[in-house]
Amino acid sequence: MIPTSSQTIGPFWHGLAEPALADLTRSGATGARRVLAGIVYDGDGAPIVDACIELWLPGVGWGRCATDERGAYRFVVIEAPVVAVVVLARGLLKPLWTRCYFGEPDIADARRDTLRARLDGDTWRWDIRLQGPGETMFLTW
Repeated sequence: MIPTSSQTIGPFWHGLAEPALADLTRSGATGARRVLAGIVYDGDGAPIVDACIELWLPGVGWGRCATDERGAYRFVVIEAPVVAVVVLARGLLKPLWTRCYFGEPDIADARRDTLRARLDGDTWRWDIRLQGPGETMFLTW
């Protein structure tokens, strides 16, 4: 049997996250390129060093990036208003769905600021917090 992401004996993300997949421009997408980078934190504020982040950018495609030894991830994206985000990490039986906005989120919720990336030079900075103070707003279906 092949292990799947919903099994709790993982994680298996690093084997699925080839570095080239973190470049959403790899298929020839055109537009202003930016880097989206951040750190994934657990409920205690510790970085998660074995998470996997997936992005979907409408009209461009998808990307996947494993966090490194600092809990950091990094994508090359085309500038857009919003990207869909999936977080996979140890202890999660199912993926967490959210969004990252490159401007003001169009969501009427007090936690909407947790969905906004901040521009720092040519890099959009967006940290993901799975629990606790400043927890990223996750979407449910």
